[in-house]
Amino acid sequence: MSVAQRRISRAECSNCTCSPGLLSRNRRSSTFAKRISIKRFNSQSGSPKGSRKGSVYTIDAASLCVPEIKEVNTSARLEKLRKLMKENDLGVYVIPSEDQHQSEYVAPVDQRRAFISGFSGSAGVAVVTRDVNSFGEVPEGSAALATDGRYFTQATNELDFNWTLLKQGQKDVLSWEKWAVQQAIQLSVDSGKLVKIGVDPKLISFSSFDKITKAIEEETKKKTEAQVELVPVKKNLVDAIWPEFEEVPPVPENIIKVLDEKFAGEGVKAKITKVIDAVKENNCDGIIISALDEVAWLLNLRGSDIQYNPVFYSYVIIDADKESVTLYANNKKFDSPVSSHLEKNNVKVKPYESFWEELSKVSKSFKESKKSFLLDEGSASWDIVRTLNCEHVHVSPTPVENLKAIKNSTELEGAKLAHLKDGRALCKFFAWLEEEVANKVELINEVEADQKLFELRSEEANFVGLSFDTISASGANGAIIHYKPTKEACATIDPSKIYLNDSGAQYLEGTTDTTRCVHFGTPTQEEIDNYTLVLKGNIALGSLKFPEKTPLTDTVARQYLWKQGKDFGHGTSHGIGAFLNVHEGPIGLGPRANPKNLLKPGHLLSNEPGYYEEGEYGIRIENVMFVKPSGYEYNGKKFNEFETVTRVPFCRRLINQNMLTKEEKEWIDDYHKTIWKELSGSFIKNTIEWAWLKRETASLK
Repeated sequence: MSVAQRRISRAECSNCTCSPGLLSRNRRSSTFAKRISIKRFNSQSGSPKGSRKGSVYTIDAASLCVPEIKEVNTSARLEKLRKLMKENDLGVYVIPSEDQHQSEYVAPVDQRRAFISGFSGSAGVAVVTRDVNSFGEVPEGSAALATDGRYFTQATNELDFNWTLLKQGQKDVLSWEKWAVQQAIQLSVDSGKLVKIGVDPKLISFSSFDKITKAIEEETKKKTEAQVELVPVKKNLVDAIWPEFEEVPPVPENIIKVLDEKFAGEGVKAKITKVIDAVKENNCDGIIISALDEVAWLLNLRGSDIQYNPVFYSYVIIDADKESVTLYANNKKFDSPVSSHLEKNNVKVKPYESFWEELSKVSKSFKESKKSFLLDEGSASWDIVRTLNCEHVHVSPTPVENLKAIKNSTELEGAKLAHLKDGRALCKFFAWLEEEVANKVELINEVEADQKLFELRSEEANFVGLSFDTISASGANGAIIHYKPTKEACATIDPSKIYLNDSGAQYLEGTTDTTRCVHFGTPTQEEIDNYTLVLKGNIALGSLKFPEKTPLTDTVARQYLWKQGKDFGHGTSHGIGAFLNVHEGPIGLGPRANPKNLLKPGHLLSNEPGYYEEGEYGIRIENVMFVKPSGYEYNGKKFNEFETVTRVPFCRRLINQNMLTKEEKEWIDDYHKTIWKELSGSFIKNTIEWAWLKRETASLK
């Protein structure tokens, strides 16, 4: 295995709060720094005991900040890949992040892009080229990794010298599709040959295939002598070389379980009827469901094939005319009630591996009967479309995704209860962390804090696991939007800096996602003012009333930052599942309005504006809220509003009351009164957590 390792002295790292030199600015910091040295000398572990192995949705948290990190040297991997590209007559090879269900987060066995590039973020596409004119023993070429603003800093840190970072969305930066096509065009012009762009057709959506195809058409018009073609490569080239460098992770074999209707709020038959009705409304005769969360929602089943996401590898084909539903899944993973649950709801089960052969067979019968399938061009892979033998209609989002996104009353009550439980755990956590770090001057690193929060969450009833990797970030690490601490590379939490915690959990009642920033000392005026600007944006969005059927942007949440010439590089809202994926389509709020996916009563989404000073600190405040009728109406048009379900107070030390309006102060006070009323009874009077909650929820007036 070609892996280069380097050791980093934390005392020399200007951005790391582990550095004793950075902590010696006052008496408390000096004491803190000495304790770091003592702990490192005397302790081999120093982490609180406690295992995450009991949960299928979580992993063992690393427990110690060790001054060592690993970097992957990708030279040998790229060399092997280019040799296979030559055997397959490819000039360009595309390695997406997704699995064959176009999942945002994937199981280790599907993390091909991370293997080839060394970049571990959840979003991105790797593109590797091969110089078709090179006749040397070692093939030459270029490599690029495209990702979005959430991961620019992380990608810069993780990519080695072989890679170019394509910062998607930045001015004058090519999309990965255009970059790949332009590279192929240049190779074709230089060689006078046809240059093929290859990709595993199961791993890109049909919409991505369409984008690449259009890019080829557009770019070759400018260079008419170039010959470029997009081709499917059925045998995945990364899979072919992976075993030479690392042990390939196993395919998940986790148990699939039934989600009781008391949590789901609706039976499977009722859901299937709604889907069939929607298929017919689209003048189609069947639907292919390939998105894993859609299958899980439709059948009231939950699994754990992808970490933190309670889903399982599966496909569903529905014949609307026959009202026939077939699930393609590994029935060896069913626990005992699953088979009877499916049988009771008239759902046939066939092996997961038989899906492709069955799709070809079923679509042939559809063709003979002049029937058509409904497909989501965003979640259906290119290979699904290639396999179909009948007419098909592309829609996005699918009826299933639309139905899933609007939570029923049971799911909304579940979201409230889940966030109440989560709020209790987070309040205990922040009170504990302040006591340990600020009062006792104990050394707690980011991973140990993560593990403590996990332990507190696990005390809550119906806790299943985490909903994503906890972002536990002290100081400069908070400016890395999707920062993930590990025992090899983490910081000791510095009480003189902002600590950002973005975390969530899975309960049978619902999925949570909360971000809070706290400060255990005396924050700078800049930190206070920027926190308050973000808070004002959060309140503005959370208190917004808006007419139904109105496309929204997140401008209302950015406005106060914009007035100061500041901004943040991620969207403000994403949909959230009901004991499902923490990121759920089709809704969300960003800088651009999406008239196709309007917010409706029952939609559950996040509210998370932020601000980041690279190398210094990060600020993000995230609540979860749902859309409901406001009771207002104008000219026959009803107005909607949001109800916030998160139950964690804001950090008083970071609020500049002089920047708040009377209405904003009242909103905060009302919110804090609700938290106190609902949570204070959970704590014994005059305990650390009770005192912390009382202080943090006290009136601003």
